[in-house]
Amino acid sequence: MEAAARVPVLIAGGGPCGLMLAIELSRRGIGVLLVDDKPGTTFNPQANATQARTMEHYRRLGFADEIRALGMPPDYPTDIAYFTRFAGHELARYRLPSAREARARVAGLSGSWSAAELPHRVSQKFVERVLRAKAEAAGAKLLYGWRLVRFAEEEGAVSAEIEAVDGSARRALRADYLVGADGPRSFVRALLGIRYGGSSRVPRDFMGGRMYALYLRCPRFHEEVPHAPAWMHVTYNGDRRAFMAAVDGHGEFAFHTQLRDGENEDGITEARARDMFEHAVGRPVAAEILSRSAWTAGHALVAEGFGRGRVLIAGDAAHLFTPAGGLGYNTAVEDAVNLGWKLASALRGIAGPALLESYGVERGALARRNTAYARRLADSLGYRPAPPELEDETPAGEAARREAGAHLEAHARMEFNIPGITFGGRYDGSPVIVPDGTAAPPDEPNRYEPSACPGGRPPHAWLADGRSLYDSFGPEWTLLHLGPASAEPFARAAEAAGMDLRVVSPEAEGLRDLYQRDLVLIRPDHMVAWRGNDAGAAAAVLARAMGH
Repeated sequence: MEAAARVPVLIAGGGPCGLMLAIELSRRGIGVLLVDDKPGTTFNPQANATQARTMEHYRRLGFADEIRALGMPPDYPTDIAYFTRFAGHELARYRLPSAREARARVAGLSGSWSAAELPHRVSQKFVERVLRAKAEAAGAKLLYGWRLVRFAEEEGAVSAEIEAVDGSARRALRADYLVGADGPRSFVRALLGIRYGGSSRVPRDFMGGRMYALYLRCPRFHEEVPHAPAWMHVTYNGDRRAFMAAVDGHGEFAFHTQLRDGENEDGITEARARDMFEHAVGRPVAAEILSRSAWTAGHALVAEGFGRGRVLIAGDAAHLFTPAGGLGYNTAVEDAVNLGWKLASALRGIAGPALLESYGVERGALARRNTAYARRLADSLGYRPAPPELEDETPAGEAARREAGAHLEAHARMEFNIPGITFGGRYDGSPVIVPDGTAAPPDEPNRYEPSACPGGRPPHAWLADGRSLYDSFGPEWTLLHLGPASAEPFARAAEAAGMDLRVVSPEAEGLRDLYQRDLVLIRPDHMVAWRGNDAGAAAAVLARAMGH
């Protein structure tokens, strides 16, 4: 084996979290080597919903429009629709905008949905291709078909070995930092001895216990089903509970069904899998199964620590969700956003010791919050068994369907109109947030109250020139200068500290009232670090925000 090569950051895992971290680091000039045991980006659809906050980060990096162009046709509706069976009775429908409508509407929204971007419904398989291309373009080295097989922290470095999955090669490495973004069965987390805490395999009638997934092509689905197209299709009956997301808007779908008592996943043949799909549809329909596998729903797990020393974990290695609300993938992306600038600052020698420590403090709290919300959303749907008369063509069946429809419509609003979950995550109590004594707004899943209270997302606004306020922010630190207080002390202190700080004085009606202070310090991950009307303590504020 060759002598150990040196790399600043070694990333194990090439899902959205690992790829996003590679982008964040490489764009800051930090060398990255990423290994993933798959032959390339994922084939299966996996996650299907990119939340608005994640889209804002893609916008920050310059490729939100590229992501929004992926997946389904621009006019394909992103409705969530509930049926007894896909070709049976439609029980409820929650209407959401297509990609084209989202582009047109976002500039006119205010209040809870004041944002630079709206959510986008797109399968992870498409997103990963863009993230891979952006990481490689930024200079990251990606080794697919390779895996991490050993690591140990040493004085000032992490020694590691990687090997080709086919056994043809093995390499020794020395990294300044190792990040395990290697999924729920994380080798990195296991070797660190860090356990998950929380609840797992929670049994429910739906979205609890073993599930079976099919990635399939059914080109005649919309001809066979007498209902308007939807992005998410959900069955509600006493026989075959399932949900199915449209992948390309033409005939590819990601289908997931609850395995019933007595159904053994090991004994499911392709013919049986196709039969499970047809039972959810409610009639025979031709379908080609592209892949199939079993998985477990009912998790609300968060690692007891997000790393140790120079070895850190992120994404599913650090938290595991039941996929209600689509929170797992989006939480993982924000892990990478939080960690990227902090690792870069540490490697540049400008970070204090509390900066990297704050990663686990901040993201651990958000993971516990988000897994709890996802569990609540799953409980709303999973603990309500379908009444036996639901599919009967009788007055009792009609009454049961009306009652079920009312519940499902309310559930859809709770699960898919979640600006509070999307935008309301906060880092209160973080050692690198400077509080100002004001109270944070209430944390409610379906309502978001814009607030510049330090520790949260900066309130969004559209500027007089039509740009998003976020488009005026610098690539690293930003100081919003909104009143008469001088910004000069911050500019001098940032230069002395080696920080890249952009001072901006954007023009937008009511912006000073929205932020309630003359000066607001915005972190590289677009979170408020401090606000005030006096820059006299600028050096101390920046020192604390950088972990000193």
